[in-house]
Amino acid sequence: MSKNPTHDWNSSIVLDDVDFQEHEARQFRDLLYGTSKQEDEASFSPFNVGELLIGRIAEITKDYVVVDVGLKSEGLVPIAEFADSGELILGANTEVFLDAAEGSDGQIVLSKEKARKFRQWEHIVNHCTEGSIVHGKVIRKVKGGLMVDIGMEAFLPGSQIDNKRIKNLDDFVGKSYEFKILKINIERKNIVVSRRELLEEERVSKKAELIEHIEEGTVRKGTVKNITDFGVFLDLDGIDGLLHITDMTWKRIKHPSELVQLGEELEVVILHVDREKGRVALGLKQKEENPWEEIEKRYPPGTRVKGKIVNLVSYGAFIEIEAGIEGLIHVSEMSWTKNITEPSEMVHIGDEVEAIVLSVQKEEGKISLGIKQTERNPWEDVERKYPEGSSVFAEIRNLTNYGAFVELEPGVDGLIHISDLSWIKKVSHPSEVLKKGDKVEAVILSVDKESKKITLGVKQLSMNPWETIEKTLPVGSLVHGSVTKTTAFGAFVQLDNGIEALIHVTEISDQPFAKVEDVIQKGDSVTAKVIKLDPEHKKIALSIKEYLIEKNQENRDDIVVSQKPKKKKKKIEEDEDEENE
Repeated sequence: MSKNPTHDWNSSIVLDDVDFQEHEARQFRDLLYGTSKQEDEASFSPFNVGELLIGRIAEITKDYVVVDVGLKSEGLVPIAEFADSGELILGANTEVFLDAAEGSDGQIVLSKEKARKFRQWEHIVNHCTEGSIVHGKVIRKVKGGLMVDIGMEAFLPGSQIDNKRIKNLDDFVGKSYEFKILKINIERKNIVVSRRELLEEERVSKKAELIEHIEEGTVRKGTVKNITDFGVFLDLDGIDGLLHITDMTWKRIKHPSELVQLGEELEVVILHVDREKGRVALGLKQKEENPWEEIEKRYPPGTRVKGKIVNLVSYGAFIEIEAGIEGLIHVSEMSWTKNITEPSEMVHIGDEVEAIVLSVQKEEGKISLGIKQTERNPWEDVERKYPEGSSVFAEIRNLTNYGAFVELEPGVDGLIHISDLSWIKKVSHPSEVLKKGDKVEAVILSVDKESKKITLGVKQLSMNPWETIEKTLPVGSLVHGSVTKTTAFGAFVQLDNGIEALIHVTEISDQPFAKVEDVIQKGDSVTAKVIKLDPEHKKIALSIKEYLIEKNQENRDDIVVSQKPKKKKKKIEEDEDEENE
């Protein structure tokens, strides 16, 4: 085996006394050609294809360098493979790689570039290990990452390029960096490197140093690297700090993105440093004077203020009364007269409004305001204007199952309960006697200014007939009335005074086992005798039978006034259906 000089890694000087091991040449040759071509080419030359040879520069042309390596013919090397033009000297020795024993033109094929790569690989194997730091230049983008020239080509995976998100890999091409060798595969002769690990190590080192020396109260610059709902994370030259949303501004904001953007540089105050956990709390609003200082002196309760509506929420509206100072107008403080459920019923964003300061909580950063307090409360005078017992005329505004609401004046409503509509009539729904929009006279029954409630009654306009019923309709007296309803157990009769009384089936006739429908029908006019009074439960019992007994059986036709002939069974059933409805 011939002896060949080597090329020093850090020098262009050619050395003459270094032997190459045959297995190294074979390994590199296998990488370039594979075993089968190596055996074919070796049969034409005393040297093996894939070996490094020392040749003499015999000629230099425009495109090639002719090198004599002592074989039957000279070899051609592209002049572009001589990176150092200082090597292009006639008669000078140069190291080349035997690429092929004979090319298409009959000359041997030599490569300066492959000789250089062989030496570079040899240097990497001999001088570097996994974890070594090397300098390199990014030469091109490939699938999954970048190729880096560290003396030979190495692969830089996309995940190992940087410690932050990368938008465009092309930004790195042509730039030089330091890299850490992650893996050396001798069999495949490839190398995987990482830039991210060096950046992370640098970041950790910087973070430890910053955490050690950073002081609370100092001002530092940082770059916004992440925005969340609760705040912003800033990169303080190697250490992350949290700028909480409550420390961003004295104003009220919904989201940090209202104030800052990704990549923006901010000057912040160091609020707190947790050296054990490596956490830093930052503040932005602390660079400005706190507008809440002496807030109680500037806005004592009762102060009238002006401001602009800046935000609406379900429970109220926020009004800015000065830069950094906002107050809340709760929906309950918007109107004396209306039941406000949504603040948009009264105000809109951008509206200029006047309000009264109700309370100030400096520590919590809260001011409670009211709009309705700028006007007189109409309920202040209700007891004077609507004394109990007085009568009023009011418009029916709304009907409900339990009564009718009337408007006494704008913002002052009252309720006529269904039980206060009639003394004598059983009302199932207010619509039976009242209509929305009608004007009705009523009596003020009670006034509760604190609860904003006024109750009224219609039946109280007249005397309660049940209070004097024992005098006006004593037991034994005769009464006249009209049948309003018949049932299996009797008939209901409306008397001349409007009160409804019941004639039980047993009191319908002096004939035993007589049925109601056989004797009287709805609409019949009857005369009967009062046999029982119950004022407490508002009940009167009548008897035709008693009246008949007194007057003689033969005079029955004269006693039952305007009594109609019996109706056919079908007509009776129709009347019964009508009454049931």
